[in-house]
Amino acid sequence: MFSKANLVSTLVLTIWGVGGGYLLWGILADPFFTDHVVTDGLMKDPPDMVHLIIGCLIQAFAFSSIYQRFGSGSYGAGSGLSMGIWIAIMVGLGEGLVDFATSNILDLHGTFVNCVIYLIFFGIMGLLAGLIYGKMARPTTA
Repeated sequence: MFSKANLVSTLVLTIWGVGGGYLLWGILADPFFTDHVVTDGLMKDPPDMVHLIIGCLIQAFAFSSIYQRFGSGSYGAGSGLSMGIWIAIMVGLGEGLVDFATSNILDLHGTFVNCVIYLIFFGIMGLLAGLIYGKMARPTTA
């Protein structure tokens, strides 16, 4: 669980989580979501950076640990990207539709666009994890 590859992956994915999240949601998608957020005052401005970084660290560690466990034997860009896409489908589409059905966060159009952003975000996260594990993890012999 605390292998060198996992720790390096966690660090890199935390940096991507903060920086990539800011780029995708904070800069690129912000103008779009302004018209698709259902509830006024939903987003904090400015965000609570301490808790944002802690959340990204936890997310990165969990992602890296899950990838370490289930990607073993085939570490690489392709398997990492595949895992990232499945996580994005689960969180972006699955949880997004549950949120749409139960709360006033985004309209349906915004929910689907947010899913696409999740695909990009977690796809890159998986790609990075796959590349790191592919370079650093020792192959296991079964």
